[in-house]
This record gives sequence, C-alpha cells and structure tokens, in this order.
Amino acid sequence: MSVTLKQVFNKDKTFRPKRKLELGTQRFELHKWAQASLNSGVDLKSAVRLPCGEDVSDWVAVHVVDFFNRINLIYGTVCEFCTEKSCPVMSGGPRYEYRWQDEHKYKKPTALPAPQYMNLLMDWIEMQINNEEIFPTSTEIPFPKNFIQICKKIMCRLFRVFVHVYIHHFDRILQMAAEAHVNTCYKHFYNFSIEFNLIDHKELEPLKDMTSRMDL
Repeated sequence: MSVTLKQVFNKDKTFRPKRKLELGTQRFELHKWAQASLNSGVDLKSAVRLPCGEDVSDWVAVHVVDFFNRINLIYGTVCEFCTEKSCPVMSGGPRYEYRWQDEHKYKKPTALPAPQYMNLLMDWIEMQINNEEIFPTSTEIPFPKNFIQICKKIMCRLFRVFVHVYIHHFDRILQMAAEAHVNTCYKHFYNFSIEFNLIDHKELEPLKDMTSRMDL
C-alpha cells in the first residue's frame, strides 16, 4: 500500500538541515511557482522551463537547492542499509565506480565506501549552497561568473546518488512503497538537467536503460 511522501521521507532521516529560501524574496516566489507547476500535474518538460522574464541563474539556484533537499531525504531513507560492508565502494553496479576528489584531503580520485563518499558529497554540496558568494540570498548580490559551472558539478554529484540508490538500494524503496515518489523526483531532476544542459550525457549512462523506459 502506498504511503505519503511525508511518511516516507522522515525529516529526522535527513543527512543535512534543509536550506530554506527566505519568505518574501523573489527566489521564494520562484520556488512557489515551481512547486505549483509540479503539483498542478503539468507535464514535467513544461514545468522545468524558465518562466518568461525570469533570470536563468535564479531559476537554476532555486531548483538546485530543492533537488539537494529532496535527494538528501531519499538517501536518508536507505542510509542505514548503505554500509561499508554492503557497499565497500561507491558504485552504480559493476561497470561504474565513483571516486572522490576535493581540494583538501582527497586531491587525487580516491575509492571510498559508499557511505563515506555520500557524507563527503553532501558536505561539499551543503558548503556550496550555504556560501553567500555562490548562492547569495539577496537578489541584489550577483551570482559569480562560474555559477552555472558550479551547479553542473553539484547536479552531476547528485545524479550519482540516484545511480547508487536505484542500482543498489531500490529494494528498500520498493519495500516502503515509495517508488512513485522517487521516480517523480528523478524525472523532475532529469528533465531539468536536460533542459539546462547541466549534466554531461556520459554521466547519464548508468541509468540510461531505466530512463528510456520511463514516461519522461
């Protein structure tokens, strides 16, 4: 029996605090617009399109924060089953392995257990979206020139969470009867990524067959 999204994605299982958009700001209004479009049953390809007269960086910023929050919750539902024993390497099946690299501890691509990789991934994204110089909360502060490039890296890394969850932990999602919610989130994420060219097609390969069977 299907359960509600609120029941499935318990806020206590969230890896990180949700980044909230400030009430009354232009970006909060864009967030409400985006949510209203989704809830109205509008075709997802139409829902992700940039509203007339709006700035593309604002639209991307709102969605990147929302995707981080949602995917954070999705992984939170399976994280107790994603252990160093069950997932000794961050992967998407036998053909795809993801190695972590950053500017601090892991300066070369390093193989890590999936839960450790996920922690680093969520930490890194949280740092980006909470950095006022990258994701300014005031519309009076301009986005950095490399903003879209940063968002591409964020979206690429978030996609890897979907890959791991779908390939290694989807049985848990099925047990919770939450597949419809996860699939909807994935479709929204995928369509947005394609609309704004935010993920390289090579990165999409691990879920290519599944995606082709979905009603996108």
